[in-house]
Amino acid sequence: MSQAIDLYPGGGLRGKTHKSRWPAKLDVLQSTSGLLLGLFMWAHMAFVSTILISKDAMWWVTRMFEGQFIIGERYPGIVASIVAVVAVLFVLHGVLAMRKLPANFQQYKNFREHRKTLQHEDTTLWWMQAVTGMVLVFLASVHLYQMLMHPGDIGPYESADRVWSGRWWPLYLVLLFAVELHGGVGLYRLAVKWGWFEGKNPDRTRTLLKRLKWGITAFFLVLGALTLAAYMKIGYEHRHLAGERYVPARLQTNAPANPQQ
Repeated sequence: MSQAIDLYPGGGLRGKTHKSRWPAKLDVLQSTSGLLLGLFMWAHMAFVSTILISKDAMWWVTRMFEGQFIIGERYPGIVASIVAVVAVLFVLHGVLAMRKLPANFQQYKNFREHRKTLQHEDTTLWWMQAVTGMVLVFLASVHLYQMLMHPGDIGPYESADRVWSGRWWPLYLVLLFAVELHGGVGLYRLAVKWGWFEGKNPDRTRTLLKRLKWGITAFFLVLGALTLAAYMKIGYEHRHLAGERYVPARLQTNAPANPQQ
């Protein structure tokens, strides 16, 4: 005897639940936080690299973010507030991204075999992003905490002393490669995932985006390496006066012969 089949609309669906929209919402939130962090990364590199122009240029950018040219005096708390917002975005993005990482060794093994079988460059880029993301969880967290606790220690001498005398340069060197690779791949994958700039020929667009991604990554890696080298050079030359704050020559005043005057 054949079993009866419900033919009316909705028949047999009693007790079925609709698929949750939360995964899609979390994907949008992950993409948004990643985009904001990626744009901040580029802006941050542009600001710190002003040391390549001159110490005065870097000092001016620092004081601008501290509100000195608007308020009349420096308020490092403004910088701390910016760092706090970035830290919240960083934690949020990390938590959301971890949803897609292999949860155990068997899942990792399956992914590894999948990657070897497909030999697909975008899959390899995703794995690069996952690995550099784990590096950032540790190194970027340390950097953000240091900036949050000492927002006033930013400047030509202050930053250079931290890099050289404070021996932060090894961390910054690894952090440079991790953040540029992670951010560059992330922004490329966002453009592909959401169809930005897709045009009439998606395959050609993807190829162009990939070339652009590697070009931008190479540019920021070179810029970051030159910037770090500049801070190391200044820090080395200033090592005997480590802790001294930089003051532009035009703002310096001659100290009186008698300190009590």
